[in-house]
Amino acid sequence: MLADKIYQDYIDALRAKNKHKVGFLSFVRADLKNYSIEVKKDRLDDAEVISVLKKQKKRLEDSKESILSSGRQDLLKEIETELVIISEYLPNPIDDNQLTSIIDEVIKTSGAVSMKDMGRVMKAVVDKVGAAADNRKISTIVKEKLSAK
Repeated sequence: MLADKIYQDYIDALRAKNKHKVGFLSFVRADLKNYSIEVKKDRLDDAEVISVLKKQKKRLEDSKESILSSGRQDLLKEIETELVIISEYLPNPIDDNQLTSIIDEVIKTSGAVSMKDMGRVMKAVVDKVGAAADNRKISTIVKEKLSAK
């Protein structure tokens, strides 16, 4: 399970005295623990862990944007390192061409014809690609496709 891998990597980072990785994985583990308390579960499945990790990644990307605008290069390197660490646990992202073809297929098979069908198309696409694509990206492409009809 993914949560076990994160824990094992945390232990390995402790042994290697990698302070930055220990600190970041400790923060991730705390987020996972808080989420498990919130949903009243002892163990999170991989989909739930990925959901928490995606939120963390989004937070890091937002922080990176604000750091870029402020010009703090010292913090930028730290954020980029954390993004690399979190990417180790997330599935490889699907490329735009593949995503577009999946969306086209879902639109065709579902018979979607207007923006009213967006929710149905979004649900089907997210079910197919899982965590391999960002929901904002999916939404943008679906809006383009359905508004062009």
